[in-house]
Amino acid sequence: MKFSIVESGLFKLDGGAMFGVVPKTMWNKLNPADENNMCTWSMRLLLVEIDDRKILIDTGMGNKQDERFRSFFHPHGPYSLDGSLSSLEVNPEEITDVFLTHLHFDHDGGAVSRINNELVPSFKNAQYWSNENHYQWAYNPNPREKASFLKENFVPLKEHGVLNFIDEQQDIQWLPDISVRFSYGHTEAMMSPIIKLPNGKRLIYCADLMPSAYHIPMPYVMCYDIRPLETLKEKTRLLEEAVEFGDILFFEHDPINQCGTVKRNDRGRIVIDKVFPLSELDINA
Repeated sequence: MKFSIVESGLFKLDGGAMFGVVPKTMWNKLNPADENNMCTWSMRLLLVEIDDRKILIDTGMGNKQDERFRSFFHPHGPYSLDGSLSSLEVNPEEITDVFLTHLHFDHDGGAVSRINNELVPSFKNAQYWSNENHYQWAYNPNPREKASFLKENFVPLKEHGVLNFIDEQQDIQWLPDISVRFSYGHTEAMMSPIIKLPNGKRLIYCADLMPSAYHIPMPYVMCYDIRPLETLKEKTRLLEEAVEFGDILFFEHDPINQCGTVKRNDRGRIVIDKVFPLSELDINA
């Protein structure tokens, strides 16, 4: 088992939307906003190598959207999906599986590429993974989420016959060392991989249930979430388990922190314990 960070770029989102009801006087100390109230966030992906499989979890925003669309989100920075894979000496043709936590554009945009004006899977030898409930939710979006679901990012996967649906069962076993937890606060049937490490601990890809280490405190729930009270329940379960089992949390959007662990402080609240780069994770210790 091997893990690698795949940085697919940085982008900006409104700070108030990202931090919900938390006052700016508090969250601005964590991730300072620019003059337009926009904060920088990562689109950090994870490459998991198990046996003969190379599994890419999420794909970032991609680069096929027009300049008007991109101007809303200001993608920037030195990283790209292809460039990061190249730096790892991984050819896109080697990717066997692409696991899509959900179909918002900043998570699935790189799944499909535009080549000679045709939309094709970016990883031509890979099988892609979602679930039917979420696919239908994205295909027939509600007005609140409509701008986040771009059909060109996921419909071509189905048209090319490479999109597979995982059964929607809570904590279903997908692969021998990877189970999938479904959550419904951020969007309908988002999937978070839970990876069992050789040392018996778990690495949890939090996706947008907890997009950053800043979102560990309970009130920090994004305005993007369709069911914020459900998010609170899902966060509570995840964090209580993380304290009990010593889980490592992987933060997809944190601009600085890649991974972290949590603890319960002397007031009984669950807080961040340590943050660290993935490279410091000893999966055997």
